[in-house]
Amino acid sequence: MHRRIMAPGALAAASLMLAIPASAASHSPGAPGIGDPYYPAYGNGGYDVSHYDLRLRYQPATDELAGTATVLAKTTQDLSRFNLDFLLDVQEVRVNGAKASFATSGEHELEITPKKPLAKGTAITVVVRYRGVPSSKEAYGFTAWLRTPDGGVAAGEPEAAWWWFPSNDHPLDKATYDVSVQVPDGTQFVSNGTLQSTSSRAGWTRYSWRSNKPQATYLATFAAGRFDVTTGTSESGIPIINAYSKDLGDRAGAARASIERTGEIADWMSEYFGPYPYDALGGYVPNTTTGYALETQTRPYYSPRNFANGSNTAVVVHELAHQWWGDSVSVKDWKDIWINEGFARYAQWLWSEHEGEGTAQEIADYVYASRSADDAFWTVRPGDPGPENQFHIAVYDRGALALQALRNEIGDEAFFAILKGWPQKFAHGNASVADFERYAEEVSGKPLAALFDTWLFQPSKPAAGTARAASIAKGSVAPARPKSWQKIAATNGVHEHEH
Repeated sequence: MHRRIMAPGALAAASLMLAIPASAASHSPGAPGIGDPYYPAYGNGGYDVSHYDLRLRYQPATDELAGTATVLAKTTQDLSRFNLDFLLDVQEVRVNGAKASFATSGEHELEITPKKPLAKGTAITVVVRYRGVPSSKEAYGFTAWLRTPDGGVAAGEPEAAWWWFPSNDHPLDKATYDVSVQVPDGTQFVSNGTLQSTSSRAGWTRYSWRSNKPQATYLATFAAGRFDVTTGTSESGIPIINAYSKDLGDRAGAARASIERTGEIADWMSEYFGPYPYDALGGYVPNTTTGYALETQTRPYYSPRNFANGSNTAVVVHELAHQWWGDSVSVKDWKDIWINEGFARYAQWLWSEHEGEGTAQEIADYVYASRSADDAFWTVRPGDPGPENQFHIAVYDRGALALQALRNEIGDEAFFAILKGWPQKFAHGNASVADFERYAEEVSGKPLAALFDTWLFQPSKPAAGTARAASIAKGSVAPARPKSWQKIAATNGVHEHEH
């Protein structure tokens, strides 16, 4: 306890302070950011969310979204105030049943002051009533909300939640979800997980979805529009729901020819990565104009442009691989993005091998040989690329190249044991690049620091001798372009955002 000398004029104020319990005086605001070095203002401190219950109503004609979010959490410090990340207009906030005061600050902060300070370890129920037009809201000069001719879509990385529900928006704070949205009859609503119920009344239909495994906020998806919906079950018994906009035009066939293989691809993947981590599968293609796809948990989002040149299972492979690498095991910080993208890219190389269109080794040789030493590609460090290069092609291709170098160094038995063991060890949690390095050394029994430094962290092309030592591009003849390369390259922009 700190001591200080008070002037006589402060005695009245001091007497008021003495009336405040010592426990309340020790409470402080939660941090306005969770501490991510790439995005300091993303997420919040002071609490941990366990569940989001979203009960909303959406009008496609006006893009108006209204409803109530109920957030279940537990405080991780003595709190006087805490933040949620949110952009829409708030009418009322309650904390544990009592009205709370609230204000906005920064680009996307909703500051909530409960009626009484909250002690560390307190279970809290936060109810936020709100409404707004998501497409009218911007933060940092962009919008992550995707307006479509027949509705709206939220699917963005590293942020999308602010435009449709208040949250602790960082992968470190995963939660389960119930998402119930009412839309006009004739419009469908698609989200993550399993469809619990539908009900119609007075010209409106309510769709209720449940995600019962921990899910990062950016992986929660909102899709309202006019869809053709297909259902099925994978050979391993996982129910599948796919949805296709009725306005896909001549891309409809290619989209279906790709996404309807979701069950087959997920079952094939489980041979490499272990059991599929969720109880739902699928994908959806709304009538958006973006070029990217996203691994929204259990039900990836695909842009019609992903199928502009015909069917492409490579993009489906990429997003389904993320269900293990990125969704179940999520980054600790956004600088760990290689854990997501390098492995999803390598899954495409394994699929190429499976389809007889080029082995992973042949693709690795081609990637290494096709870029000269002065190509800026080599200056990006996949192990910590910086926020400006988070989705740079080097994180994907050089990231997968690092995995082939690792495979050649430790042998197939240890390598594939790592690919299967990692998603089990960190299931539904978070992990870093450093965690992976330690795990690879543990499983292989080999020191690997130099290998990872060379392929993930040095801002230069590994020397020819180093590459040959890792069995990369050993031959004297320039490697031929693998047959699968065009389809894989067509997914290069899967996570590139227009903003």
